[in-house]
Amino acid sequence: MAFPSVRALTGVSISFEEGEVHAVVGENGAGKSTLMKILGGVQKPTAGTVLVDGKPVALGGVRDAQKHGIVMIHQELNLVDELTISENVFLGHELTKAGLLDRAKMSELTEGFLQQVHATYSPQQKVGELSIAGKQLVEIAKALALNASVLIMDEPTAVLSEPEAESLFELIGKLRAKGTTVLYISHRLPEVCAICDRVTVLRDGAFVATVQAKAATPSELAGLMVGRPLSEFFPPKSSSPEAAPILELDNIGGATLTVRPGEILGLAGLVGAGRTELAEAVIGIRPIGEGSIKIDGKPCRIRSPKEAMKHGIAYVSEDRKHLGLHLSLNVIENVTMANLRSYGEVVINQKSERESAETWKSDLDIRAGSLTEETVYLSGGNQQKISIAKWLEIKPRIIILDEPTRGVDVGAKREMYNLIQKLASEGMACIVISSELPEIIGLCHRTVVMRDGKIVGELKGEELNEEAVMHLAAGVAAA
Repeated sequence: MAFPSVRALTGVSISFEEGEVHAVVGENGAGKSTLMKILGGVQKPTAGTVLVDGKPVALGGVRDAQKHGIVMIHQELNLVDELTISENVFLGHELTKAGLLDRAKMSELTEGFLQQVHATYSPQQKVGELSIAGKQLVEIAKALALNASVLIMDEPTAVLSEPEAESLFELIGKLRAKGTTVLYISHRLPEVCAICDRVTVLRDGAFVATVQAKAATPSELAGLMVGRPLSEFFPPKSSSPEAAPILELDNIGGATLTVRPGEILGLAGLVGAGRTELAEAVIGIRPIGEGSIKIDGKPCRIRSPKEAMKHGIAYVSEDRKHLGLHLSLNVIENVTMANLRSYGEVVINQKSERESAETWKSDLDIRAGSLTEETVYLSGGNQQKISIAKWLEIKPRIIILDEPTRGVDVGAKREMYNLIQKLASEGMACIVISSELPEIIGLCHRTVVMRDGKIVGELKGEELNEEAVMHLAAGVAAA
């Protein structure tokens, strides 16, 4: 399988058995999503054959795949916000009665599918009213409506809370018992080892190995993915900075905190704790109410991201595909977007713009065949590097990174941690919002924990551990 400037897959041969949960893992760019899109009829292979029940089939599109019982749940949500849940579940294969839509029957069946995924929504509720996690559950219900014999799940738990993920794993177990084959793509290696039967590892578009999941450890799988043993995953922590705070938040939505130059401050909490909302208030997307913000000890009023930029504050969104980047634009255009005025008020100095993009490509090791390549064709890890480069272009003093390693493979995570440590060592104040406790603990000097929009505790040194964070986040320990 080949894309412009990139060969995504080379001679990959894998078999999947009936009634098994089979994980496909690899670094971003390893080819796993491309392989699944071929099976789902989204992309056509440039060579090779797909066999279903031992017979070669031509998958000319998504409908062809569905006719053969193959349904794919994409990492990017594929729902229509303006339609109801029921209308989304049956979109493209609506039920009719006497020539009219049988809304009552579709609603009744949808309610059953929602119950299977432990969702309590009404079938008549608009999808646009749901959270990202809720939309993910509707995607799974939509796949159930197609009665798939092969269900492809691409990063299904990336936006789910722990209880929601546990419900999904229970559902996967029921699908396995019914004889459904589940092809599972995930960067979360502990869950791969826990719920899957076999694991296939891809690297650089080629097959590496297929192993029994229960006999493998996350560390062993990570080693196969990157082609080398993983030693220290996080860079050594520097000593906690003692300089005066560069940023002070006082009662911003009930949250009060400080961050110093050269410090990596973690922001932890469960889904819905208010971490992203706090970041959006800092950069002027949300009103701060009666609270106040100080930079270098001086009060300032930030009413828009543009004003935040002027104060040296950058925010890397958790949703890089919709809020962080324009995927249809090329690497150069995305990298220089936030700082475009510096390349010309009327006419853009394209030579200077390209030179800057080349520098970021080298400094952040952005792996793209060409700077003029559309960003949509790059792996998640490389897209994330471009999203960060875009904001480093404005030379910020404070950078807020919201879920910086979400959907990023183990090798790219390591690169991201090294980058954040480097920025801090150069004097930048870094605020890291993350749902992955190991990276909060391994990377940050201090961590504040949020619950219900308020900061309920601060942890550092030996007291910063997973148990302490979870007790505060869940409200079972005093701040």
